[in-house]
Amino acid sequence: MTKGQKAPDFTLFNTRKRPVTLSDACAKGPVLLLFYPAAFTGVCTNELNMVSNDLDAYAPAQVFGVSTDTLFTQAEFAKANAFKIEQLSDHDGEVSAAFGAKYDANFGPMKYDRIAKRSAFLIDRDGVIQYAEVLENPGNLPDLEAIRVAISEIA
Repeated sequence: MTKGQKAPDFTLFNTRKRPVTLSDACAKGPVLLLFYPAAFTGVCTNELNMVSNDLDAYAPAQVFGVSTDTLFTQAEFAKANAFKIEQLSDHDGEVSAAFGAKYDANFGPMKYDRIAKRSAFLIDRDGVIQYAEVLENPGNLPDLEAIRVAISEIA
């Protein structure tokens, strides 16, 4: 998915086992989706901590972390790190794939075809993507400053 495209609507479960639908969230204001490869890994923990610890800088966007981890793993991950960011489980990888943010190949002995790529998507009230960044290297972080600028431009 790229800037200017309509984001695919979806419903995923949060760590409280409640459904979250993108279109419902967008009706309340901008939404920032941060796809990440795996809970409890160094770069993912750093990224979500940086955003969570500075969450006011992303206002008025609602920020969601999305991974293919189970909601139970995400709940422990969020609890261990005291994240203020709601976590959504895309356990089957369908939403990650719809956004073009899922690995589709294995790398060596590791099976990555069900893992989300580190990505960021800012979606406005109309469901249109206003910022899109998909990273091939899971060790890189999205451009958080560019995301904050994009939020300020649509807020």
